Amino acid sequence: MAILKIHWLLAFACIGLTGCASIGPPLPPSLELPRPPADLHASRKGDKVTLTWTVPRRTTDRRSLRFLGQTQICRGLEPVLKECGRPVAEVPRTADFEGGKKAPAKKLRATIVDTLPAALEQEHPQSSATYAVEVLNTSGRGAGLSNQVHVTLLPTLPPFPDFQAKVTAQGVLITWRCMKLPVGLAGMKYLFRVFRRDDAGGAETRIAEIDDTTCATGPTKAAAEPDKIVSSFLDQTFEWEKAYLYRGAVVSVMPVPGKSPVAVEGDDTTEVKVLAHDIFPPAVPTGLQAVFSGPGQAPFIDLSWPPVTDADLAGYNIYRHQGGEAPVKLNSELVKTPAFRDTQVNPGQTYFYSITAIDQRGNESERSDEASERVP
Repeated sequence: MAILKIHWLLAFACIGLTGCASIGPPLPPSLELPRPPADLHASRKGDKVTLTWTVPRRTTDRRSLRFLGQTQICRGLEPVLKECGRPVAEVPRTADFEGGKKAPAKKLRATIVDTLPAALEQEHPQSSATYAVEVLNTSGRGAGLSNQVHVTLLPTLPPFPDFQAKVTAQGVLITWRCMKLPVGLAGMKYLFRVFRRDDAGGAETRIAEIDDTTCATGPTKAAAEPDKIVSSFLDQTFEWEKAYLYRGAVVSVMPVPGKSPVAVEGDDTTEVKVLAHDIFPPAVPTGLQAVFSGPGQAPFIDLSWPPVTDADLAGYNIYRHQGGEAPVKLNSELVKTPAFRDTQVNPGQTYFYSITAIDQRGNESERSDEASERVP
């Protein structure tokens, strides 16, 4: 029995050893080469190019990345970069992941801003710059370039000077002083974009895109003196009693046959803030008429006038006086329509009437010209 028991133990041991052998040979150590980013994105404003990409979390052999080296920023004029060559910038390592732990689920984004040399725009205005990034390991080795993106080298202009915004009765009047536009490439034109955002928060809105014709010729000035031309735009899409921030930027636009035009924004003007506080009354009513009616009924005087067309009109007030007396308001509530019947009249009296217009914020216009009528 003892001998039989030993044989069973040896058999189980062999089975166990056979199971362990099924794991296979050990894997070679990883070179820790970060997988090249595939989502590089570039956007340009003025001479600044903003590059963003996702920091790799895995190696080229599909292992979790533990350590990162620096990232090289590559730029060239070739349509396709074969290698980074001399990087235009280097980003210090952006993250380390502790060995043996799972990489974080949230993606890590990296951003860098590259300034285009002025000579590059001047010498290659109709070309594009090609960008890529290469993420290295701690030994300075990489697995190749990321996806490549192209940025136009179309020259941009500084913003128009003296950008201002002022609240008027008609809306927010935005003005700027023109400047001499350079002799650009054949077919290139410039637009002036105006943006607005609510000071209390919310997304920015482009409210105007104005052709450079006004600044090139000027409404009243000679084209030889463009710096003396003041151009303007009237914003009427805002809400009263709110604060807004306005800015502008000149846009260079180059048509491309068979494709959408290439456009790039220049730097922004100084942002200006305005409080759209409505202290502006509606237009003064005109054309007031007074007509007596009474035979066979209680006497009254009917008033009528053309309606005031202000968009924020709330109604009218009616004023009356006799002789040298001061005018007295007749209505207790705003009159909503351009008509009123005065039944508080007496025979043998002459009455003088005037009206005012009231907006939704209580601003009242001047009184209209008077109309008079006598009760027989």
